[in-house]
Amino acid sequence: MKVFLKGEPRFKSRSGGPAKAASAGSAALALLATAAFGAGTDWSVSGHDAGGQRYSPLTQINRSNVANLQIAWTYHMTPAGYTGHPRLAEAIPIVVGNSMYVASSYGEIIALNATTGAELWKYKMPDADTPTERGVAYWKGAKGHPATIVFGSRQGRLYEVNAKTGAPIEGFGEHGIVNLKTPEVMGTDMKAPYGQPAVPVIYKNLIITGAGTPDATPNLGANGDTRAWDVRTGKLVWTFHTVPRPGEFGYDSWGGDSARNRSGVNVWGYMTVDEKRGILYMPLGAPNNDRVGVDRPGNNLFSSSLVAVDANTGKYLWHFQVVHHDIWDYDTQDPPVLMDVHKDGKTIPAVLTVNKNALAFILDRVTGKPIFGVEERPVPQSKVPGEQTSATQPFPVKPEQLSQGTLSRDNLYKGEPSHQAYCEKLVDDNHMVLGSTFLPPGYNEYAVSPPGTQGGVNFYGGSYDPKLHLFIANVNNLFQPMRIEKKPDGSFANSGAMGMYRRFWDADKKLPCGPTPWGQLVAVNVDTGDVVYRKTLGVTESFPASLQDTGRPGLGGTILTASGLTFVGATDDFRFRAFATETGDKLWEVKLKASVTATPVTYKGSDGRQFVAAMDTGGSQTGSVVTNDEVVAFAVPRN
Repeated sequence: MKVFLKGEPRFKSRSGGPAKAASAGSAALALLATAAFGAGTDWSVSGHDAGGQRYSPLTQINRSNVANLQIAWTYHMTPAGYTGHPRLAEAIPIVVGNSMYVASSYGEIIALNATTGAELWKYKMPDADTPTERGVAYWKGAKGHPATIVFGSRQGRLYEVNAKTGAPIEGFGEHGIVNLKTPEVMGTDMKAPYGQPAVPVIYKNLIITGAGTPDATPNLGANGDTRAWDVRTGKLVWTFHTVPRPGEFGYDSWGGDSARNRSGVNVWGYMTVDEKRGILYMPLGAPNNDRVGVDRPGNNLFSSSLVAVDANTGKYLWHFQVVHHDIWDYDTQDPPVLMDVHKDGKTIPAVLTVNKNALAFILDRVTGKPIFGVEERPVPQSKVPGEQTSATQPFPVKPEQLSQGTLSRDNLYKGEPSHQAYCEKLVDDNHMVLGSTFLPPGYNEYAVSPPGTQGGVNFYGGSYDPKLHLFIANVNNLFQPMRIEKKPDGSFANSGAMGMYRRFWDADKKLPCGPTPWGQLVAVNVDTGDVVYRKTLGVTESFPASLQDTGRPGLGGTILTASGLTFVGATDDFRFRAFATETGDKLWEVKLKASVTATPVTYKGSDGRQFVAAMDTGGSQTGSVVTNDEVVAFAVPRN
């Protein structure tokens, strides 16, 4: 058995079949601008278009009037009679025509009038089930079949309801529900945890789903395979094994039989599609256990990789592994953004993938080959007995890392005296080892390797402006101490007094201990690979006024408009902001009741106005309790 501990190809492409056909047509198709991915005024896909650019052609809201934005309507998602805390929402709404569709964390799918916010219908999920954390998908329907809303659930189901009425689609599975927990992915344990966090992809008459396996552990369990289903009947059409089976390409990147029944390696974020070429791009997560890989020597394909397959059949085309033998939980979950790169007089069809480690790789989306080059650089090795970490990890020649990538005792937070002292004491009292992005988790000691599991750039990803050729993303600089200990049964696990998910900060005050800025807005020119600007994103109000410009971490991404605007919430300072895309200059901000924890959307209402809407649900800087649960829509007043 050959085991790839180093030197495993970063990308692999196989000729013949769909890949050869795609290459044959690439010369002609490369001349088409990526703005053609989506030219409508709706927001009918989570990423606005199948290629995930999150770029709207709307221009009514522009630099001259964005400061006049006001709240046009709000909708509270709390069901009648509910008495608990409001629940966090990370789902991106979609808008088709004058209908907005929202996945509620209270177990409901809600249709709203996108112009007024009036409720049109609700679908209450059975058995206390709740919808996917990320959002819903829309199928336009066909002759004899109505338009539908498609979504997954925490209980491992796939639902389809009528887009006009919310009624389940009879003939799709059983009364509009398909059970995704089939023996093909569940193996011998049909009761193992398995959900569906990813937003389904609609391609032609297929519903393509990721998988929701438990994070970190158990190591063995439900498979993370990507599957496609008939949109009319719910019958299985194809399966892609995200962990290769014996005889399949990539199986020998797992030592011994460690690939068998391996859980994890799943799409829990967002997939995108090159509809013209029929290529699906899957960002895959780390294997379980995602902190300790003693039982899985090798590079572990297709973990923490971007994988391209034929969207019609699921046939493998190529892959690019972003992290070899991932023990950092650096899942590759951001939406792979499709674009055209103009370089050396050529137009290259490209895909940009970036993940929690904030290393952005710009690849030829037909072949998977890096456009700006990639270097395998030596990285520190793990001290955990039996852990065989890769000697090198891939780094793009361009662009530079989007977040902070190095931490030392000398560059801890400097500024407000009491917090500065807290951070120095935190490091000293816990004897923390500080290092760079691929510093392994410590063995019987805490190690901090920025940017950490919060990101970098987390699952929300970035946006692309096809006129300015700029990729725009908000990044976090919030790190996480990791400590591996040996358990009484001889196994190893991430543990320690600080807790598995304790961040590198003062948890009570929500103040990170790394250098500022703790949150940034970053722009990359994809034609040159250069970072064009970095802007501090967010304020810390608990600090004195002169020290508040720290940036803030958070979740939720950017969207762009053809009028040159960037909208982003995300930061935990409760602000929703607009920037000039070309320069990063702030043009507008408003403070809401809570943080915008999902990527916003923009669309044209039935009254002719452009709206910008966002989920206003996140917790505060001084506590993690969710404080609000509303959808809020902004527009410029009619007068």
